[in-house]
Amino acid sequence: MLARMIAYCTDMNFKEMPKCSRCGVSRYKVKDDEECSSDENSKKGSSAKVLWYLPIISRFKRLFSNGDDAKDLTWHANGRNSDGILRHPADSLQWKKIDRLYPDFVKEARNPRLGLATDGMNPYGSLSTQHSSWPVLLVIYNLPP
Repeated sequence: MLARMIAYCTDMNFKEMPKCSRCGVSRYKVKDDEECSSDENSKKGSSAKVLWYLPIISRFKRLFSNGDDAKDLTWHANGRNSDGILRHPADSLQWKKIDRLYPDFVKEARNPRLGLATDGMNPYGSLSTQHSSWPVLLVIYNLPP
C-alpha cells in the first residue's frame, strides 16, 4: 500500500501540481505575506511534508542472492527449537494463527514475515514546536535471533 501511495504521489501528472488533487491542500509551505499567497509564489517555498524511505525490494533481492542469508531466512521453519517455550515470534500464538489463515503463504518458508513499528517523537525536545518525526521500522522476523 505504501509503495502504491508513493507511486501515486510521485507520478509525473502530479509532480508539477501546486495542490493535492484529492484534498486541495497546498504541497508547499505557504508564507504569511499577501504577496506570496498566490499559487505561483507558493511553489517557490519548500515542500510541506517530506517522506524519506529506503527501497525495500532491492534489500530483499540482496538477502535472497546471498546463500548464507537465504538459508537464514528459512531458519524459523527448519532450524528453530520447537519445544513450546516462547523464544522467538515464530513460537507465538499470532504466528500460528497466520499459518492457519494463510496456508499458501506458509508453503514457502522463505516468504518474508515483517513487523512494522512506528512512534512519533519531537526531535527538539520542546513540546511547543510543531515539528515531529515518525520513524517507521520494518523488522524481518524470519531471521534467527
